[in-house]
Amino acid sequence: MPMPLPTFDDILAAAARIAPHAHATPVLQSSALDALAGCRLYFKAEPLQRGGAFKFRGACNAVWAMEETEATRGVVTHSSGNHGAALALAARTRGIPCHVVVPEGANAAKLANITRYGAHVHTCAPTIAAREATADRLQEETGAVLIHPYTHPHVIAGQGTAALELLNALRHLDAVVAPVGGGGLLSGTAIAAAATMPDCRVYGAEPAGAADTAASLAAGTREIDFVPDTVCDGLRGTLGEPNFALLRTHGVRVHTVPDDETLVAMRLIWQCLKLLVEPSSAIALAAILRHRELFAGRDVGVVLSGGNVDLDALPWAVAA
Repeated sequence: MPMPLPTFDDILAAAARIAPHAHATPVLQSSALDALAGCRLYFKAEPLQRGGAFKFRGACNAVWAMEETEATRGVVTHSSGNHGAALALAARTRGIPCHVVVPEGANAAKLANITRYGAHVHTCAPTIAAREATADRLQEETGAVLIHPYTHPHVIAGQGTAALELLNALRHLDAVVAPVGGGGLLSGTAIAAAATMPDCRVYGAEPAGAADTAASLAAGTREIDFVPDTVCDGLRGTLGEPNFALLRTHGVRVHTVPDDETLVAMRLIWQCLKLLVEPSSAIALAAILRHRELFAGRDVGVVLSGGNVDLDALPWAVAA
């Protein structure tokens, strides 16, 4: 039986639940980036969140929302990196076991985080089918509770707390832009914006090489039969069913961005904000720069989703 879609009340409950554990991250500004974009940009700095990404919000909410008898069985998930690390860290705050299924070839920095936070790591083939099958097997073997990276309602509600903080701090925003992969962050953002500032438009930024969300919204049905081809490793997941429903309900628009423009934006954020972000995070700025006419003269919130970058493989040469 499908879980109920999260509501704004769930986001408020999540904010209270994670408050003892998560950081209220700062909002950064850059006059140089404002001039370049032709609008006023307000960057929600989730790379400074615990675990280095917004994912800790959703994982923490899911872990601490569990009943004690359920929690003692532990949690399991599949993840290319940030959600796995976030769930491992959240599980550690509650002292329960965590199993993370990681695809072969995962980002080294993210894999190191998962291990550092004490999770049991299980590798599988780099496909969504293999990830899900391995997680299902572990769930059966261990009795652990599956915390899906982006379709679990407590995860979606937790991710929405980032936008809630941003919108509560800046009541004048005209728009918010966030990356989209599986849709947890973007759908949570859409719920928060609709309840707190209904005139604030929500936009998603998606890699051109993994544009299932844009295709799905255009078609009116989930279009998830694709092979991702993008440097944005955190945005390769397929759009979830509840996430699709929420994005459609709230009229979210999604813009696709080629990888070369995303890498340019990644470098600009480092140069101007002195913040090292992942390509999966920089894509939000890249979408704004690609569509300057849409955001011209407006106050725009930008959710920088994470900063777990492999420092031995910085893509500056590609972006140059």
